[in-house]
Amino acid sequence: MSKTRQHRQPAAFRLDDDQVIVARADEGDAATGGTVRVITEPESATVAISVDYPAPSLRRRFLWGTLFWCAAGGLMLLAIGLAVTGLIEDLFARSQELGWLGLALAILATVSLVVIGVREATGLLRLATMERLHQRAADTILTDNRIEGRALVRDLIVLTRSMPRLARARAGLEGHLVDIVDGADLVRLAERELMTPLDQEARRLVGAAAKRVSIVTAVSSRAAIDMLFVLGTALGLVRRLSFLYGARPGALGLFRLMRLVISHLAMTGGLAASDGLLQQMLGHGIAAKLSARLGEGLLNGLLTARLGLAAIDVIRPLPFAVLSRPTLSDLMSDAMRGSDSPQYSYTSAVGGQADSARKS
Repeated sequence: MSKTRQHRQPAAFRLDDDQVIVARADEGDAATGGTVRVITEPESATVAISVDYPAPSLRRRFLWGTLFWCAAGGLMLLAIGLAVTGLIEDLFARSQELGWLGLALAILATVSLVVIGVREATGLLRLATMERLHQRAADTILTDNRIEGRALVRDLIVLTRSMPRLARARAGLEGHLVDIVDGADLVRLAERELMTPLDQEARRLVGAAAKRVSIVTAVSSRAAIDMLFVLGTALGLVRRLSFLYGARPGALGLFRLMRLVISHLAMTGGLAASDGLLQQMLGHGIAAKLSARLGEGLLNGLLTARLGLAAIDVIRPLPFAVLSRPTLSDLMSDAMRGSDSPQYSYTSAVGGQADSARKS
């Protein structure tokens, strides 16, 4: 049976009154006459809140290695300059014509070196710009910042000015910069409009390179020739993909890009099970039983295709948010169909997203 409690009438009192006693619920409820007893409710369970403290900054040390290489490079430049100066003086001592010819060649070599240095620096800066665009796009999709999304799309339009195939896509984006409110939707629209034709061409390049490597290494009888051909094809593929997406790196930029691609392969797993590795290795085993050279050619083609797909992830100025990332199974299906121009299931969404933006 439940205990019957005696309900008292509502009353007003002050907490600082001497007759008011604050007690816990587990204490007895007996009170002397005229004493007001306030029962405190138990607090809810404390929730652990993790606070991320900034990592202590490492003490910046003097870069002795950088100083050494700068000093060694300066000494080498001085030595080369003195040697060229001595050569020109010797040429003038022998004949005026030889002296002027040597001076002209030295000037041409200096100007060419400066131009090459400027081109290499421009390529490295452009590659860094592509990396920043990729990171900004990923951050904008997460934060849905409208101002950052518009600025990012304007930078992408400037980046693709030299691509005639994207003229219609650029015009559509410029016309809908104000219509679309959400920054994430604007980035997704830019990816759908600007990256679709580039992804199609990149997919075709990777598939063609993989088939070429498979055929050449299958019919070649020298391992050294195979290695040189695979290396040259990989470098050419990465360079063509970088020019396709607008990076246009030089020799130093291509070296840095290859390092990024290999690092990306190492981090994401060069042999991912999501791409149907079991079926690929099974097919390679069957081909190896039929012909050792055919199996080796197929394996080299798969490795080239993986390198190309990793290069697309690194070079692409926008992350894959709307369009599907190409996989090895897609490239293999294209190769089986003999299609040189793979098509994405793509439908222009400029009008639809603009209408939804107006309605919102």
